[in-house]
Amino acid sequence: MTLPEALRAPAPQGILAALPGARAVGGCVRDALAGLPVHDVDMAAPFPPEEIARRLKEAGFKVIETGIAHGTVTALLHGPPVEVTSLRRDVATDGRHAEVAWTTDWREDAARRDFTINAMSLDAVGTLHDYHGGEADLAAGIVRFVGDSAARIREDYLRALRFFRFQARYGRGAPDAEAIAAITASVPGLARLSAERVWMEIKRLLEAPDPRDALLLMRETGVLQAILPEAGPPERLAPVLDSRDPLLRVAALLPVGMDLQALSARLRLSGEELARLRALHGTDAVPIGRDPASLRRFAARIRARGPHATPGEVARIAAASDPKAGLETLFDLGPGPEFPLLGRDALAAGIKPGPEMGRLLAATRDWWIEGGAAVGREECLAHLRQLAGLPPA
Repeated sequence: MTLPEALRAPAPQGILAALPGARAVGGCVRDALAGLPVHDVDMAAPFPPEEIARRLKEAGFKVIETGIAHGTVTALLHGPPVEVTSLRRDVATDGRHAEVAWTTDWREDAARRDFTINAMSLDAVGTLHDYHGGEADLAAGIVRFVGDSAARIREDYLRALRFFRFQARYGRGAPDAEAIAAITASVPGLARLSAERVWMEIKRLLEAPDPRDALLLMRETGVLQAILPEAGPPERLAPVLDSRDPLLRVAALLPVGMDLQALSARLRLSGEELARLRALHGTDAVPIGRDPASLRRFAARIRARGPHATPGEVARIAAASDPKAGLETLFDLGPGPEFPLLGRDALAAGIKPGPEMGRLLAATRDWWIEGGAAVGREECLAHLRQLAGLPPA
């Protein structure tokens, strides 16, 4: 096959020249065959990692060795970084991590990969090396484990989750029966995975164009109940399918009013992620009426709560909970009007800094919102001064 454009770039070409026998591997080969854009280039070579690093440095690359213990270095020349990994074979696995040894055998390296569509490699002249039928599976829309499905999962239980992400992106028709049986049997082993790996895989699945069928399959196998038992039916994603934002989609799946703090602690969410989920679940502000004043109040209230969600996003989450509410006209609402006063305005009015200033500003903002967020700075200042017992300016 013709080398994809991403592999004709200076960095991959330099790697192929510096490491005789090196090949492109994994996702870049799969997506090139599928006619999809190739974003990240990964390569492998039949040399130990220390020799890979030395050869690349001699060829003028900047080499980052942070993954060298696992056989991977990152090569930088021009353009995006390229990960280069030594050919490996598994020595021992425990369901989470693998002890590996370096090899020069491409078949051994391919045999330890997860799915046939990820086990292909492409050499410097464009020859495709496909030891497990990945090209045919990709064309047929079949996501299939390399070799024995149960054995691949026992090596790393995260593969049971990864199956659904690849099924959502590349699968068509009925899923591979052997894979589904092995995944169903592996559900108890998912408890061995770290929360961080599970959360990352949930987000990556939800970045697929339409993950609803994959989520249904996860529910049928028991996987969804094991990793995200709070999730509602996948059809809740309908109002957010035009966005690839995984947090927006997580918020749509989760019931409004649930204990987000507990979810955050279990899956190790970042503070920013938790704040966004909380803001998206602020559906109490969604207006019943559709008159301009109600819409402005709604938009201003969401903006006052912080930068973590827009009014249109909150309306989508409300629609996920109640599809019959007729909220579609609110989906495209942008940022609401901004409260026109800041702390410095209160200081200039003669109000001393401290908790009382904050209370007065909040009360003025609430008055402004309830009035339809329509009056300007001078009217808000006048109201602030009145609340503070100050004479008019």
